Amino acid sequence: MGIALTGILGILAGIGTETMWLAGIPAGIIALWLAIVDFRRLFFVMLACIPISVELEFGGLGTDLPDEPLMWLLTLAGIVWFLRNGHRLDARVIRHPVTLALLAHLMWMTVCAVTSQDGGISLKFLAAKGWYVITFYFLGIHIFREQRDFREFLWFFFISLLVTVTIVFTRHAMIGFSFEEVAYVMGPFYRNHVSYACIMTAFLPYVWYGAKWYPKGSFTRWFLLLSVLFLVIAINFAYTRAAYVALVAAIGLYWIIRRRWLRLVLAGTLALFVFFFIFVGSRDNWLEFAPDYERTVTHTRFDNLLEATTKLEDISTMERVYRWIAASYMIRERPLAGFGPGTFYFYYRNYTVTSFKTYVSGNPEKSGIHNYYLMTTVEQGIPGLLFFLTFCFIVMLKGEQIYHRTTNRPRRQMLAAALLCFILIDLLMLMNDLVETDKVGSLFFLSAAILVSIDLKNKEEEDITNISP
Repeated sequence: MGIALTGILGILAGIGTETMWLAGIPAGIIALWLAIVDFRRLFFVMLACIPISVELEFGGLGTDLPDEPLMWLLTLAGIVWFLRNGHRLDARVIRHPVTLALLAHLMWMTVCAVTSQDGGISLKFLAAKGWYVITFYFLGIHIFREQRDFREFLWFFFISLLVTVTIVFTRHAMIGFSFEEVAYVMGPFYRNHVSYACIMTAFLPYVWYGAKWYPKGSFTRWFLLLSVLFLVIAINFAYTRAAYVALVAAIGLYWIIRRRWLRLVLAGTLALFVFFFIFVGSRDNWLEFAPDYERTVTHTRFDNLLEATTKLEDISTMERVYRWIAASYMIRERPLAGFGPGTFYFYYRNYTVTSFKTYVSGNPEKSGIHNYYLMTTVEQGIPGLLFFLTFCFIVMLKGEQIYHRTTNRPRRQMLAAALLCFILIDLLMLMNDLVETDKVGSLFFLSAAILVSIDLKNKEEEDITNISP
């Protein structure tokens, strides 16, 4: 009764004074109460808030509401719970290869923050990374224990996502799915069409495998399968090339995992990228890719955009190259510890090459490098890249191993969804900066947490089987 009365008074006060933040007091009180009484409930509420959250700025400080404050609250609640229940924690979580690789990545990031060119920015970046890891990885492992936890994750996140996609899709349909207007129908839930397409692509494996948890012919199964079709159509009209590639790759990835070929594919992919960078970097071959400034423009038709991409005349692609070249010079200058986490935007202009400049090189939106691996190398040096790649490779290779050891069918399907989601995000990061965004970064760490949780659950059952006479 007290919480309800406070909520009504908060809403009335917000309307009466035209100070709408007062209307948020009820939600804040409920969230605080849940954090104290049952942070598991708050965790799922936070998951439901991720797709509907909106980017806002307060006095130059940007945040995502309402999910980011909930992450802060869950981080504090999680730290308190872990400190009070240290004796009950499963030590195997800390000893797990995925956790060790993640902690190594964070430790090196901390070193780079200390040696950063701008310590204030890097410390903020490190703090944000901390609450993502604590909330989505460590609390995720603690919370995802049983089949019901996986189902709640699916429905809490998906219903919210479906609402936002339906709104955006309807608005886009009303203007004939115009490619030229695609950026204007994304708000307020998505910064741009890339963020919109990437969250749908990353979550698609969960919807596909979630349908398999329900009986054939049931309404729920049909609803989820039709939702998969709807998401694919929505991705198509998001006009995001990276998402198209990832969707096609997802089909091949399933068979690669089934046949235990992931190790071979990763080795081949890594060798291919090394060869490419050696070729481009030798004898200044990269200069051959310099664009024609007058012809590298924004396109209003998607078919023209695809053609321009192959001819290196697309402005978004060539603007990426412009920043990637700057990144290569930055890496040469500070190869060990980089410029510091979160600092790329503030230093890259001094390292750009004029011949690769485009019409949007002014970068008014203050966007990043559009390649998470290069950004990591610039900001954390070559060791930082190696630590991050080690984490990603361990998650993928360990995930394939756990998949083939898991006999429980629903659990195996959840593992397949988490592994595919993680790999798809890794692919999307070749052309985007996603790990520090609430829409996709949350799924990145949650997928790793689900993988570890299922591995521990399998080992518990194996131990019980071995003990039984």
